[in-house]
Amino acid sequence: MNINLKNYGLNERFNQEATLYEGLFIARVTEQHRELYKVINEWGEMEASVSGKLAYQADDQTSFPAVGDWVMIDRLEGSNGKAIIHHILRRKSVLARQAAGTENVGQVIAANIDTIFICMSLNADFNVRRIERYLTIAWDSMATPVIILTKSDLCNDLPLKLKEIASVSMGVAVIICSSENEEGFGELNAYIRPEETIAFVGSSGVGKSTLINCLMGQNVLATNGIREEDAKGRHTTTHRQLLLLPKGGIVIDTPGMRELQIHTGNLSKTFEDVEEIAAQCKFGDCSHGVEPGCAIREAIEKGTLSQKRFESYQKLQREVSYDGLNARQLENEKLHRMFGGKAEMKQLKKYMKDKKNNR
Repeated sequence: MNINLKNYGLNERFNQEATLYEGLFIARVTEQHRELYKVINEWGEMEASVSGKLAYQADDQTSFPAVGDWVMIDRLEGSNGKAIIHHILRRKSVLARQAAGTENVGQVIAANIDTIFICMSLNADFNVRRIERYLTIAWDSMATPVIILTKSDLCNDLPLKLKEIASVSMGVAVIICSSENEEGFGELNAYIRPEETIAFVGSSGVGKSTLINCLMGQNVLATNGIREEDAKGRHTTTHRQLLLLPKGGIVIDTPGMRELQIHTGNLSKTFEDVEEIAAQCKFGDCSHGVEPGCAIREAIEKGTLSQKRFESYQKLQREVSYDGLNARQLENEKLHRMFGGKAEMKQLKKYMKDKKNNR
């Protein structure tokens, strides 16, 4: 089978980096089941597992492959067993969250994505604080977030909910959807471009799988309804998977995440309005409590900033794992997630420079 990996997002940058690994073959991770993966290469899809060396050198979960990663494997077909993943190519974007449990460990949701569809239903499970959480990790990922409001046919107070969304989504496009009457599907399709990858994220039952089925033109993903007693969703998607759309473009479906804990995030982008007000405080180290000349407290009293939004900002500040790190430490944290570390980034840059000079 001859598969054009360009349709799966392969570009010149990944192709060039792949030449670093002689005797190995490039593939993209399409599914993840705990320690077992599915990857696609020019010959087709096959099962794979990580090499012992890759597992031994991994610092944490973010050092293991994730859906969307481009990886280097040892074979093109699976007749002799599973392929072995030896290297993960440098990620251009990483959507990550805090892994379950109390340990401070990150977990990659999807890699090498261009757009993130943050899905939320317009029923009783609507929650703008949750949107703030998703936007915080989305802006940090290097991909572009888009808010998808689903189940509009079940909403009786749409103008009010849109006003709430507008108060927390500055600079982010918002699309209103309904799978019942296909409202918003034209706007959705405008974001789907050949060779680009979109990750669908959101709580269980918001309709991610239903939307993807509509885009696929067939029911390739199982769907389930919501519980009538509390309008909350049941888990349908149990693992992350990557799908090629019939008209071009790639989508990644992810399991529902009701409790989204933040590992790293871009609070400055998500709460740009709050930080702009805070910059006007009389004192640079203002705690926004009893200090004179506090612009935050004044904005809350005037009603130009809601108390709940400011409290959400403070809560996420405390939650972000690198809270308190200086600029250099913060940069090193991001280099580790994207490149594997500063040494790996320097090695790759040197290789690309030498290759350019030898042309």
